[in-house]
Amino acid sequence: MPVDLRDFIQRVYEKAPALREKLEQAGVRPEEISETADLARIPVTHKTDLIDQQRSRPPFGGFLTLPVERLQRIFLSPGPLYDPQGTTGDYWRWSEALRAAGFGPGDLVLNTFSYHLTPAGFMFDEALRRLGAVVIPAGVGNTELQVRLMAELEVTGYVGTPSFLATLLDKGQELGFDPQSWSLRKAFVTAEKLPDSLRQRLEGQGIAVYQGYGTADVGCIGYECEARDGLHLAEGVIVEIVDPDTGRSVPAGETGEIVVTLLDETYPLLRFGTGDLSALITETCRCGRSTPRLARLHGRVGEAVKVKGMFVYQRQIEEVLRRFPEVGRYQVLVFREGHRDRLVLRVEPGVTAGEGQLAAATSRLLETFREVIRLRPELEILPPGTLPPDAKILEDRRQWT
Repeated sequence: MPVDLRDFIQRVYEKAPALREKLEQAGVRPEEISETADLARIPVTHKTDLIDQQRSRPPFGGFLTLPVERLQRIFLSPGPLYDPQGTTGDYWRWSEALRAAGFGPGDLVLNTFSYHLTPAGFMFDEALRRLGAVVIPAGVGNTELQVRLMAELEVTGYVGTPSFLATLLDKGQELGFDPQSWSLRKAFVTAEKLPDSLRQRLEGQGIAVYQGYGTADVGCIGYECEARDGLHLAEGVIVEIVDPDTGRSVPAGETGEIVVTLLDETYPLLRFGTGDLSALITETCRCGRSTPRLARLHGRVGEAVKVKGMFVYQRQIEEVLRRFPEVGRYQVLVFREGHRDRLVLRVEPGVTAGEGQLAAATSRLLETFREVIRLRPELEILPPGTLPPDAKILEDRRQWT
């Protein structure tokens, strides 16, 4: 059901102090926001802004309109950033996207997103159940066990990252299974890029692959239909494509940052900057839907890099390494080998520490990195002076084909 923007703004203005302050600082009255073009008067809020606001006004930075005890769940995403789950069913609105991908009654779906602290597992679990599908809450890891589940239970659908689906297919062949004999015929993938080469490989196994786009803060933003020609904008959000420097909308077809207004009265985010770059397609899709579509994502602005579906921030890396005086200079690199991401932490011994002291701290360093950033990197210990003076702390060296 379409939302009356003016009424929505006026309702949440009274309930969310951070939103109210945001409008007041911009000199905007709530009744002055009645259409998408009016939103341009409000500054863009980025994830780093949310992190800072949550730290200064815990736990939700003043954007939550309900008492905390009325929430269903609270999650912790990389940043760190708390994400609320409100009171409605299918709170993150992914059922619309999964329905377009053909999921529904009679499907047995392997959900490989994590159910631990991050919301992705529950996002798709609730949406699939709303559509009448049966869910296997597999989560991440346990590759061999998941392969056997897929074969023995005759799983018909998969939800997760595309790279992990490729891993499962490889493991199936390694264990003597023939993935083409499985009942798996559809997959909904998100949280990382889907290169054309990987899509072709997966669909070559007889799997119809659909991709979606969203964030932990907002939920579903866009999704593919059977035409696979861009991502249809989801219900419950207003999407703008803006110039990252000015925050002003750019014409359809031009690349800019994806900025989302979440029309949710529990956690209303106005002009949330995702950091992702794309362009808007306004022509009617071949599937018959008239909703605008996002083109292929073109990269990111800002400091965050997404690795294995998780955001990595430079400030988090600095936070971890400050705890280890044994470490001098350091750098984190992201590589792509085949269809899998590699995260490599390169460190040099500190001025007062030798390589022996640094080596002795390796286990603690890797475990702390995993606890804070939710990923365990490969570690390379380098001789002092190896890293160039202008080396970036976080550098993405992946190439997508």
